[in-house]
Amino acid sequence: MSTAASAHATLSVLVIDDDMELCQLLEQYLSPEGYAVEAVHRGAEGVERALSGTHAIIVLDVMLPDFKGFEVLRRVRARSQTPVLMLTARGDEHDRILGLQMGADDYLPKPFNPRELCARIDAILRRTRRDVHAVSSPALGRVVVDDISMDRGTRLARRGEDVVDLTSVEFDLLDAFLQSAGRVISRDELVRTVLGREFSPFDRSIDTHVSNLRKKLGPSAEGLERIKGVRSVGYLYMLPQRSLEVGP
Repeated sequence: MSTAASAHATLSVLVIDDDMELCQLLEQYLSPEGYAVEAVHRGAEGVERALSGTHAIIVLDVMLPDFKGFEVLRRVRARSQTPVLMLTARGDEHDRILGLQMGADDYLPKPFNPRELCARIDAILRRTRRDVHAVSSPALGRVVVDDISMDRGTRLARRGEDVVDLTSVEFDLLDAFLQSAGRVISRDELVRTVLGREFSPFDRSIDTHVSNLRKKLGPSAEGLERIKGVRSVGYLYMLPQRSLEVGP
């Protein structure tokens, strides 16, 4: 077993997919990497196991025999923030966008290379561990741009006095934007910094995450858009006339 594998030897992966051969393949591939794999093949059982709190991450197929993976995701997200990686049909962009909008952390289109799945799982769990470390480190700093503030120690974001409910990915996106307010950030940089993987021109997940963040933040006090898309480049978080404040 590799050093990387031994670092997460106790982590459990719940696979919810009715393709039994695929589940067996994933167990054969992920087990040597140090993951304990549990597979269930129906949505209702998947919800029950997902809410047990015993898994580090859930791999969820969109198509299930009793109800769609989106319903599983909805029920899980109502009671749990366990990371979810969705498996979607290749070319079905609607399913990918819907999954991310409902709170999935990432998606992977079928068919896929098991090595890619393992890399996606590793990236999601690195973010999860970073969240835990941040909560245990109260002196990580506070960033304020206009009426938006974020505290890295508590992993809380606010618009004025109101808490903005963000996913882990959205919080990291906001962190990147506020730190670079007034500067264009490329999609490539956002994917590497926030999602922890190399950018692919066919992967639009970062755009969906940005869209979700933009909706949750809403317009500025002046009614202006906070995050502007820059064609063929990336995104720009608009810097207001008030100065950027970064404090301990």
